[in-house]
Amino acid sequence: MKLDAMEAGALLLLLSALLGTASALSFYGDSISFMPPKKEADGTFRVTFYHRQNGRSSCEDQSSFTCESGVCTSFNESSVLQTDQDDTDQGRWCQSEGRTTATVSTNKTSFSLRGSGCCWVSNVNGKTNWTTHAELDLGTRSDSHALNSCPVTTTVSSLRVPQNCFSRIRLLAHDPDGDKVRCRFSSGAPVPSNFTLDNTSCTLTSTGQVDTGVQVFEVMLEDFSTTNITLTYADGTSVLREASNTSLPPLCKLKLQFSVEILPPIPSCEAGHVQPMFLSKTPSHGDILHATVGQTFQLFAQAQAHHASIHDFQVSGPQNMSKEFRDKTSGTAEVTVSWTPQQSDLYRFVPVCFTAETNETQSEMRCVVVMVTQASITQGKATVECSPNAMKVALEKASMPDIDENFLKLSDPSCSLTSNNTHIMGSMSFSTCGTKVEDKGDFIVFKNEINSFELPNEVITRRRTVKLGFSCQFPKTISISSYYNLHKSDYIFTESSFGSFGYAFEIFLDGNFTNKVDARAYPVEVKLLQKIYMGIEAQSELPNVKLFVESCKATPDDNPENTLSYDIIKNGCLEDETVKVYPSNRTSFNFEVQAFKFTGNYDQVYITCSVILCEADSPFSRCAQGCLKNPSRRRRRGLSRETVSHYITQGPLQFVQPAAPNKANDDNVESDNWHAVSPPPVSPDTRSNGGGWEIKQILNTNISTMVFASAFLVSVVLMAVIVSYFRKKRREEDRNALIDSDWEN
Repeated sequence: MKLDAMEAGALLLLLSALLGTASALSFYGDSISFMPPKKEADGTFRVTFYHRQNGRSSCEDQSSFTCESGVCTSFNESSVLQTDQDDTDQGRWCQSEGRTTATVSTNKTSFSLRGSGCCWVSNVNGKTNWTTHAELDLGTRSDSHALNSCPVTTTVSSLRVPQNCFSRIRLLAHDPDGDKVRCRFSSGAPVPSNFTLDNTSCTLTSTGQVDTGVQVFEVMLEDFSTTNITLTYADGTSVLREASNTSLPPLCKLKLQFSVEILPPIPSCEAGHVQPMFLSKTPSHGDILHATVGQTFQLFAQAQAHHASIHDFQVSGPQNMSKEFRDKTSGTAEVTVSWTPQQSDLYRFVPVCFTAETNETQSEMRCVVVMVTQASITQGKATVECSPNAMKVALEKASMPDIDENFLKLSDPSCSLTSNNTHIMGSMSFSTCGTKVEDKGDFIVFKNEINSFELPNEVITRRRTVKLGFSCQFPKTISISSYYNLHKSDYIFTESSFGSFGYAFEIFLDGNFTNKVDARAYPVEVKLLQKIYMGIEAQSELPNVKLFVESCKATPDDNPENTLSYDIIKNGCLEDETVKVYPSNRTSFNFEVQAFKFTGNYDQVYITCSVILCEADSPFSRCAQGCLKNPSRRRRRGLSRETVSHYITQGPLQFVQPAAPNKANDDNVESDNWHAVSPPPVSPDTRSNGGGWEIKQILNTNISTMVFASAFLVSVVLMAVIVSYFRKKRREEDRNALIDSDWEN
């Protein structure tokens, strides 16, 4: 009986072990995100981190971490809470998050954590045990006067992609300090075949056919400062880190682990067909959103799949978040994620990733970062003006009390803002000033933002934080990309001494330079030798400026650096003898040039001009120097107020063959029509006498006709005389013959 009890106990232990192993055979991956570490008054460090673990079931059973370097005097782990799970009652995926605070007493320069467990979900890579790792530098940075902040990253629990549709997976890699983040496959971990990882964009792509089944990935994220900084440590030592030194170790490194299930192929990989496609109201990948302690934060996402049913959104987010799913018509579904940050979340950078789910597959994964602040960030009130290839923003000063406009910047700090008594303004094209292009399903969106900034050596600040995002979006149905690429007319630039200014480059119908060729007519069809009328106009808020066209050259494509080019204007001098410059005001430049094409199999021509804006009365400016046959005489820009040279392009001119001439064409040539029949090709030299060439041609043609007619008449008369002579002679012979015959008789 005792033996039976022992056997039963052993059997129970064995079953428990097997059940524990079975439940553990569900690890899908994990991620670690750190709060900004703190140095306490007693010399210890407080490091708080969040650990998200993905799996199939038992997501609340997380492994413990160990402190590898330094002495952890305390290791406080809060309760692990499940943040999201599969709603199909099949328990296919879930995610949990736990919070741990470590107190570290050390004179070392770094601190590292390690965790491990068993077991990975069954995978084609043969991985079983998993290990997570993070290491951060404990030096105080000279630029922020604080300890370094680690990169922020995570993934949803379960990533699924059909075999024939795998193109890329964009991983979140945000650094709170603005450092450069590099991604690499973890050392010692097997790299799945036919996959590659872009180190700078942190994008996973395929290089060939990928095998079906679960693929396991272990990626290390590392951050490096973009400027020279000094790190000062607890023992009083300091180290200079030069941004150009690529051999330096990272300031922080942490491992991201995730799995991707490669599904069987599907009939169509078109986004929005079977695979859900995010719509325009959804945040873009990499967006920085803002939340306030004690106030409910909401994230809204919308997706569509015309030939599949979206039944859920998978969300990787913080503890205590909630989501509300709504199924709409036309294959559209929405989700609202809500979360109220607590005081313990203050200054936390929270990664949030999400996908739209169907039974067959899922959408792309998008990730954002939610920054938690104590008080609401001043957003300001602004208006945005959108044109086909540029946008303008005007921010009301009254909506931002106590804001210092001198500490506001666009995404690209080299582009400056201008202001008047009531507004702060910015102008930019869709390809300048850090403007980003986003494909948001049914819209193309051009985005920029105005942010406040601090000086590098500031220890304190009394300025409020400003965050203002603005954008222009265009429906795909109007083919804005074609318009934007072909009709390049408006160019906007910003320089500190000139503010925002722009150039309009247009092709006109005639020499009056009033009627532009309609944008829908691009590429503009022309014929050889046809006169092309082009105009450049500068637009600036400064009243006393002057436009100077330094050069214009032609290329067979829209690449101004093409080695095959032809100079029309060079160093301010007219190079092509058919160029005619028309009188205009100080901010306009109108000219004509006779149409030509490049020798060979080229039927298009683009015109690129280098333009400069100068202070009109400056005697030393490039505008005042005009044509320079010897460019070495060019004075330095610093001696006068002028902008740098900016390149603007117009075209293409599309050459068409002239129609076969007929009487109707000869009698009805429309001189101002783009499709008018061109005059016969001639060399430029024969046209040097203006309209005299046509008169000579007419005279030459009439004289030739008269000479030919006269010769023909003389020939006819001569033949008539000869015929008459021989006829008369024949008659005479016949008469003589008759006389002789009568005489004989």
